[in-house]
Amino acid sequence: MTDTNDRHDTPAAYDSDDTPTLFSLNDESYDVKDPAEDVRNRTVVDRNGEEIGSIDDLLIDDREHKVRFLRVTSGGFLGIGAKHRLIPVDAVTRITEDTVSVDQTGEQVGSGPEYDPTVASDEAWRKDAHRDDGYYGGLYKHYGYSPYWTPGYAYPAYPFYL
Repeated sequence: MTDTNDRHDTPAAYDSDDTPTLFSLNDESYDVKDPAEDVRNRTVVDRNGEEIGSIDDLLIDDREHKVRFLRVTSGGFLGIGAKHRLIPVDAVTRITEDTVSVDQTGEQVGSGPEYDPTVASDEAWRKDAHRDDGYYGGLYKHYGYSPYWTPGYAYPAYPFYL
């Protein structure tokens, strides 16, 4: 079991010409440094210990190669009707062999915007997405965290990938 209270600083804010691209770890040829630390397929539980869903992917930024979001799938039957939502890695409070705990309620996660990979793949949209009022900025605001591109942001010490 690992706590995520240790934080490491990241570089200063990105300008609009230096906006990182987030990519799906599932879609790339990267591997997790230590497979035992790969949180994909683990169950996500909320601050009350209630199951939210399972992690089916990780979104990594192409500049620092750090996990920025967990993609959590919930609901549906055999993948049909399932909902995908992004949770900032900052929400992770504890990781065990089978679960990832987040400092959010199931209601908070369920009320967040659904992940749309077709929108996330549009280049112009990606640049706007990293504005404080853009898609990713809205996600951070929804969950109550500072976006990773803002000055003074501190990255969680765990999990480290790639």
